[in-house]
Amino acid sequence: MRLNFGKPFYGWAIVGVGALVAFGSGPGQSYTFSVFLDHMIEDTGFSRTHLSTLYAVGTGLSAAMVMVVSRMADRYGPRLMIILAATCLTIACFGMSFAVGGWSFFAAFAALRALGQGSLPINATLVTAQWFVTMRGRAMAVMGLGFSVAMASLPVLSRTLVESVGWREAYAYLGVLIWVMVVPATALILRNMPEDMGLYPDGADHPPEEEAEGSIYEEDKRKVLTSPMFWALAIPLCTSPFVSTALIFHQVAIFAERGLSYSLAAGVFVPLSIASILASLVAGVIADRVGPKELFFLQMFVLLIGTICVLFIGSYTGALLYAAILGSSNGMGRIVTSVIWAHLYGRHRLGRWSHHRKGSTGSTGDTLRSNHRRQRSSLW
Repeated sequence: MRLNFGKPFYGWAIVGVGALVAFGSGPGQSYTFSVFLDHMIEDTGFSRTHLSTLYAVGTGLSAAMVMVVSRMADRYGPRLMIILAATCLTIACFGMSFAVGGWSFFAAFAALRALGQGSLPINATLVTAQWFVTMRGRAMAVMGLGFSVAMASLPVLSRTLVESVGWREAYAYLGVLIWVMVVPATALILRNMPEDMGLYPDGADHPPEEEAEGSIYEEDKRKVLTSPMFWALAIPLCTSPFVSTALIFHQVAIFAERGLSYSLAAGVFVPLSIASILASLVAGVIADRVGPKELFFLQMFVLLIGTICVLFIGSYTGALLYAAILGSSNGMGRIVTSVIWAHLYGRHRLGRWSHHRKGSTGSTGDTLRSNHRRQRSSLW
C-alpha cells in the first residue's frame, strides 16, 4: 500500500478529536467515581455495598443502551452519536448532582456508565477504525491517550472540586467541562469515514486490500449468539475490564485499609496513567505487526501480577508499583479491545460486532470467507 506523503493525512485530526472524546468519557469512568464514592456514602448514609450494587446493576443495564447506540452509529455515523452522547452525558452529570434516593442514584449510575464508559468510547473507537487499517493499532494508541490523560487529571481535578465546592457541584462542573471540550470539536472537525472526503484509510491512494478484492459488506443473517468465534473472543475480553473496574472503583477504600491516604489514592492515578500511555504506545506497534493474540496473553499475565500486588500495598513505593502494573495492563487491554473486532470483521457494520449484535459479511461469499480465514490466521 503506497501512502500519500504530500500533505498530512486528515485521519490524524480525527484521532485528535477521538482523544478528546476519550477524555470526555471520564465522568462515567470508575477512576472518577472512586474519588466521589466515600463522599456519597457520607452524604447519603448508604453503605458501600449498597452503592456498589447500584453501580454494578446500573452498569449492567447500561449495556443495552450501548448496543443501541453502536447500531445507530452504523446507521447515522459516529459524529452525530458523539454529539448526542456528550450532550446527554452533561445532563447525566447534573442528574448525579441532584441524586438523593436509591432509585435516583441507580438512574444516574446507569446513565453515566452508558454514556461515559460506553457510548463515547465505542464511538471514538469506531471512527478511528474507519480511518485506519494498516496503522490501526498505532492510531488507537494515540486516540487512547485521551483515556490516560483523563485518568491522570480528572481524579485530581475532582478531588480539588469536591474539597472546594462539594461533591454534587463538582459533578455538575465536570459535565459542563466535557460538553465544552467535546461537542464543538466533534461538530467542526470530525468526519465519519475517509470516503466522505474523497480519501482512503491510512492516507493511501486506493482502498484497503481486503475491500479492493470485491467484497461488499452487508448485514449477516446469523445471530451473534450462535457464532463460536464471537464468544471465543467476547468472554475472555470481558475478564480484564471486570477486574480492573473493581480495583479502580474501590481504590480509595483499598488504600485506606492499607493505611494510605485519600490524597495518595487519587494521586496514584497519575503514574497509573503514565504507565498506561507507555504500554499502549508499545502495544499499538505490536498489534500492527503481529496481531492482538500475543498482546492479549501478555496483558492478562500483567493483570494477574497487578491483582497479586494488591495484597502487598502498604507503602508509597508499593502503591507506585501497583499503579505501574495495573496501568500497563489497562493500556495493553485498551489496544486489544480497540483493534480486535475490526481486525477480524473489517470496517463496515463494525458497531454491531463491537457490541454483541449482528456481524458483517460480503455479498461475494467466497471472497469474504477467504478474507476471514486470512484474518483469523493473523489473529490466532
